[in-house]
Amino acid sequence: MELVGGEIIVMSPSGLESGEIGSAIVAYLWNWVRPRKLGRVIASSGGFRLPNADEDIRTPDVSFIRAEKLLRPTEDYVKLVPDLIFEVKSKSDKLPKLRQKIQEFIELGTVVGVLVDPRSRTMEVYRYQQEKIVLKDGDMLEVEEILPGWKLPVVEVWAPEFG
Repeated sequence: MELVGGEIIVMSPSGLESGEIGSAIVAYLWNWVRPRKLGRVIASSGGFRLPNADEDIRTPDVSFIRAEKLLRPTEDYVKLVPDLIFEVKSKSDKLPKLRQKIQEFIELGTVVGVLVDPRSRTMEVYRYQQEKIVLKDGDMLEVEEILPGWKLPVVEVWAPEFG
């Protein structure tokens, strides 16, 4: 669930494919961030109390918070915006709603927002006051302004087929 504009938004659980993609992104981030003590990688169950008028509570599918923004973990929703967010489109999601959600985070201070679409096998990368960039298989997601040196091969996030 999320709290947006004072209204509770019930969200259905992700499908298996989008859940696996989110897990792959968490793993790639975690394996880079954790040994370097760069910050916190949060999966979809972690919520944020946004610093907007309604103090909305939102939950991106994957988030990264730089260490200096949150020195200690907390049990409560934290009132800040992550530096990097990912939204992975699931069967029940609508692309315009996901784009709007990412844009809200960007306007509140998120540095990079990424919309991952398994159907088109693309990542839409959003930054404040910049044109979106669309990445596809063969491309590499880089967020040098947040995580210098970290690279995510787009093709590596898709759920594999066996047999």
